[in-house]
Amino acid sequence: QVQLVESGGGLVQAGGSLRLSCAASGRTFSTYPMGWFRQAPGKEREFVASISWSGFSTNYADSVKGRFTISRDNAKNMVLLQMNSLRPEDTAVYYCASTRTAYGKSGSPVNLLEYDYWGQGTQVTVSS
Repeated sequence: QVQLVESGGGLVQAGGSLRLSCAASGRTFSTYPMGWFRQAPGKEREFVASISWSGFSTNYADSVKGRFTISRDNAKNMVLLQMNSLRPEDTAVYYCASTRTAYGKSGSPVNLLEYDYWGQGTQVTVSS
């Protein structure tokens, strides 16, 4: 059974940093893209960042470019999201996701409909 478990969320002041982790189990994730999404209260779930299985390609939402960095450790079946210069508008539940379909080494989809497996989410709250 595929499982994704996020950790690392919490409360931080504006301008601070957090690092989110996602541990994957149930299959070998090293050949699949991984993504981070977030959902704020009353809003739809939105794309944050994605990374190809090779780590060769990454994509970021415009709102987080230059502040967030996605990375992965295939040996440990983990994906990380380093978040710096956090803003109150970054407050949301953050979800890790993976695809069921294999992509090429540059494939890092941004559409949440392309992701099949989801974690339970971790809360990130940024105070002003």
